Amino acid sequence: MNENVGRAIESRLVTAFVNGLSQIANGRRAVRRALAVLIDIVLLVASVWIALSLRLGYWEIMGRAAATLIVVAMLSWLIVAWTSGVYRSIIRSSGSRTMISLVWACFQLALPMCTIFMFIGIHSVPRTMGLLQPLVFMVLLLGSRIVIRFLLIDVLAGAQGRDSQRRVFIYGAGRAGQQLASALRHESQVVAGFLDDDPLLVGALVNGVPIYSPAGIGRLVEEHEIDEVLLALPSVTRSRRREILERLIDSGTEVRSLPSFGSILDGRVSVSDLREIEVDELLGRDSVPSDEDLLARELVGKTILVTGAGGSIGSELCRQILQRNPRQLILVERSEFALYSIGDELRAVRDRNHLGVEIVEQLLDVANVHAVQRVFAQVRPDVIFHAAAYKHVPLVEANPLAGLWNNVFGTLNCCFAAEAAGAARFILVSTDKAVRPTNIMGASKRICELILQARAAIADGVIFSMVRFGNVLGSSGSVVPKFREQIRSGGPITITDNRVTRYFMTIREASQLVVQAGSMAVGGEVFVLNMGQPVRILDLATTMVRLSGLSVRSADHPTGDIEIKEIGLRPGEKLYEELLIGNNPIETGHASIMQAREKMLDWVQLSSALECMKMAIADGDSARAIKVLAQLVPEYAPPEGNGTLG
Repeated sequence: MNENVGRAIESRLVTAFVNGLSQIANGRRAVRRALAVLIDIVLLVASVWIALSLRLGYWEIMGRAAATLIVVAMLSWLIVAWTSGVYRSIIRSSGSRTMISLVWACFQLALPMCTIFMFIGIHSVPRTMGLLQPLVFMVLLLGSRIVIRFLLIDVLAGAQGRDSQRRVFIYGAGRAGQQLASALRHESQVVAGFLDDDPLLVGALVNGVPIYSPAGIGRLVEEHEIDEVLLALPSVTRSRRREILERLIDSGTEVRSLPSFGSILDGRVSVSDLREIEVDELLGRDSVPSDEDLLARELVGKTILVTGAGGSIGSELCRQILQRNPRQLILVERSEFALYSIGDELRAVRDRNHLGVEIVEQLLDVANVHAVQRVFAQVRPDVIFHAAAYKHVPLVEANPLAGLWNNVFGTLNCCFAAEAAGAARFILVSTDKAVRPTNIMGASKRICELILQARAAIADGVIFSMVRFGNVLGSSGSVVPKFREQIRSGGPITITDNRVTRYFMTIREASQLVVQAGSMAVGGEVFVLNMGQPVRILDLATTMVRLSGLSVRSADHPTGDIEIKEIGLRPGEKLYEELLIGNNPIETGHASIMQAREKMLDWVQLSSALECMKMAIADGDSARAIKVLAQLVPEYAPPEGNGTLG
């Protein structure tokens, strides 16, 4: 009975203590600052007594020397603390910089103390007090900050967040990992251990936290009931990072990561720096470093125009171009919101980096021939990147007239306007769906390539070229955002066919390569980007589920979290995509850029067919328009049963 009463009293005392700490921690800042000043004054008085007693060899509490020291030290400290901003720091966030500032403040305190007591001298006060008291006060001051930080973070946060605490491992026991562990002490997360590949570190402790070998990650996650692994390897190579991630997601736990080393060069790591692992980190190959000469060759000091500037590729092209400091950047976009968004973003980047780039937004539909001619004649661009197009295969398949009008004749309008305006270069953003297309979108993009090839053969002055590549991760037409949303909703993930494969590349890398390829052109080239190996969409979906710390539900694993459901190919969709129509591509000076050997049509033959297509579109005759399309692109082979709505 007495034991139960004792436990109840102990529990109440602990609760009262925690509640008191909570009230102090969450109280008004002015109150907390006043309390900190009061504590420091008490410590200052204690430092006088301790220093004087150490010097005299007996306890001197209320003597004349003690009173004199207290008055001088207190006045000096209040002046030093006010001028140096000691009480502007948040004690619960005290780190090495705060401690250094306190040491510096105590050094400033020692200056008047030494001057008054060591050099001038005060009767009855030992001269050594000018140095001894600031030293003792510094020890007490630093100790108090450590104790307060421990109470507010380890005791209070631990007591309040015990039920909601997540247990984490940090992969990487280096500087970034240690800083992350320190930052996590402010959150309701418990660092159960570090993982590190260095065998010399395994078994050691970092601030009391053990370091484990990642070889047994599955067993460690289960034993320590780990909710998440945080990757703190900002400078590791991409291939090594991929190996580590593949090992981690097999453990069935969530994974987040710190950004690249360049993002944390200031030496400070916070929990907000953590981000979800992107699927591109587990797909494809290591990217080839960009050739800055190629990126800047045709951009610096020039007027650059980008059509489709608000789209996934167009907006990233604009970001890359802006960094190369052109004279003007013309944003052409038919969507008002998309144009506003990218213009606002680019202006913020320009102003932040003090770039002298004029950014001009043009709300414009490239299918409007007169508007295109007017804008091009007005701004007279040096280089045009034509990224405007309808790209969603099922929508264009259901609306062939709109797709052909926008893609084919929008490109034609821009080509003519570029020639009339005296542009130097015109680069078309094409797609792997233009190769032996089974859908109208892909066939329309192949016609766009034919237009540029034909104009390159007869145009005087403009260098026309096109860059063909596959899917870009995270674009508006990519399956990645769709899969991510389906996972958040608990599934199922829907894929068209388990056999479907696609090429993938990051938006940033694709955009940089488009700019570099355009700079290499001499006229009429079809550049093809090295997309690496094709990826099965089923494998992509499975990887994204595993990255979320979940498992795939299947016949072999009925208790899994997310189901992957096959729904059948969409109209015009292919199982496999290709990048080349012919064989034996030509190597260029860039490891990631090839040049295709493609057949072309002369301008007379092509323009006649385009006129027939234009008349069919004007008449609303989708069957006739598609017939012309099939004549221009003999490789076009739509799957049987495809229906279109005209």
